[in-house]
Amino acid sequence: MSRDLFEAALAARAKAYAPASQFSVGAAIRGRNGKIYAGCNIENAAYPEGWCAETSAISHMVMDGEQSIAEVCVIGTGDVFCTPCGGCRQRLAEFGSADVPVHIAKDSGIVETFTLGDLLPASFELDRS
Repeated sequence: MSRDLFEAALAARAKAYAPASQFSVGAAIRGRNGKIYAGCNIENAAYPEGWCAETSAISHMVMDGEQSIAEVCVIGTGDVFCTPCGGCRQRLAEFGSADVPVHIAKDSGIVETFTLGDLLPASFELDRS
């Protein structure tokens, strides 16, 4: 089931805009509705004021009306082990629970899976009532 997320993240990475770092990242999120939302990183001249791949994917998800993450896949450039940054871990936590799987991929495929709770054990609590 995660293969489709990997392929979506890989395709998104191919569209990244990273002229300064040359480090492209792709992310794909499966919403609780079953749809996949992908995004890439975008750098700009005000480096490091960029836009992470996870942020792009979350934006596509929210624009579609989905508010809940079921699964995530992130892939960096080449053979680098690339986990979500701290800000993206918090963003993901705002739309997903601690048990959401976060797959980390390299070009060869998914190499490790964490839960969101493993990556962000002390996230900010939001009152959603």
